[in-house]
Amino acid sequence: MAVTADLPLSVAEGDRLARHNAMVLAVAQALAGANNTVIVTTGGIVGSMLAPDKGLATLPITMFVMGMWLGTLPVGVMARAVGRRFSLQVASGFGIAAGFISCAAVLHGSFLLFLLGAFCCGLYGAGHQSYRFAAADTASESFRPKAISWVLAGGIFAGVIGPQLIIFTKDSWPPFLFAATYIGQSVVAALAAVVLMLVKIPRVQQHVDVAPGRPLLQIVRQPRFMVAVACGVAPYMMMNMVMTSAPLAMIACDHSLTDAALGMQWHILAMFAPSFFTGHLIARFGVERVTGAGLAILIVSGLVAMAGITLWHFWGALILLGLGWNFGFIGATSMVTRCYRPEERNKVQSFNDFLIFGSLAISSLASGKLLVSYGWDAVNGVLFPVVLAAGALLLWLTLRQRPQVA
Repeated sequence: MAVTADLPLSVAEGDRLARHNAMVLAVAQALAGANNTVIVTTGGIVGSMLAPDKGLATLPITMFVMGMWLGTLPVGVMARAVGRRFSLQVASGFGIAAGFISCAAVLHGSFLLFLLGAFCCGLYGAGHQSYRFAAADTASESFRPKAISWVLAGGIFAGVIGPQLIIFTKDSWPPFLFAATYIGQSVVAALAAVVLMLVKIPRVQQHVDVAPGRPLLQIVRQPRFMVAVACGVAPYMMMNMVMTSAPLAMIACDHSLTDAALGMQWHILAMFAPSFFTGHLIARFGVERVTGAGLAILIVSGLVAMAGITLWHFWGALILLGLGWNFGFIGATSMVTRCYRPEERNKVQSFNDFLIFGSLAISSLASGKLLVSYGWDAVNGVLFPVVLAAGALLLWLTLRQRPQVA
């Protein structure tokens, strides 16, 4: 039976194409990531204005995370069926729609419509979270960590574009707060779609002698894949849980809204700025060591957060949280790319993201409840067992891979 396979590329050709795509996708990431910043920053505020119950104020952010979670598998299926670039453009369509729907929700005072807009923004997020894999598809094993890092480096600019978009447009359509911001969100998503047209996806050809790939269950049962997922889930889940509660905790500790906003800005910079050199560190020291370093930094961030409630304790913890996430998540992503064959990549990548963003849905729901019921220390306390468990699995895999001495 004929199946589809990638047109063979030499190592040099593949890396050259990966380098081009990584640069293009970094720009697209800067634009697409701004949509996340907009909905995360404004979702709770608009939710408190529109929700029939103030306890539902953060539900839009949860809907955003749910959209990102539920969109991961369809993105992978579509990429395999009709091509990677087309699937990313479809996701961009949801990003454009999300802004218009959210604007309409503000104009009509509809909480349900705003939830739909946030969910569509999450579907868009599922698409642009796969940019890192798109850059790595044609790269050699040694160049993949660098390609992934370059794409994620676009998040630095997303952390600037999103807040600036909010600042300049929030009052531009009086008396409807943020209505113009969501129109701007659609414009930014449209610009990202234009940039994606520059991505060069290898053509495919038909072969009769290429295996269709192993069953997904067989792939995910590999020890390396299971450890890679654990090392991806732990940093992302704990980063999301602590980050979501941090602004509320800072205000509760008598720090200003400006202090909280600056803390989040430094956190976002710490998440993405190291991407310029994380790939080089992985190439030099190995993916396991860099991933392990990320997990260790997350533990330190939790200790700093629990050591006090001064402004510098909060800011220091958030910076370390971002840095630990960067090393851990890029390392885990690099590990996943070594677990599949070319014909298996779309289903494995989407399943990996399905597991990771499913954990985000759990952490986003649990974060606020933990903070309100048990306090800031409890939020950070959850970090330790989760990260330590991932670290133990990583250590086990590292020891297992060591050559046996005769």
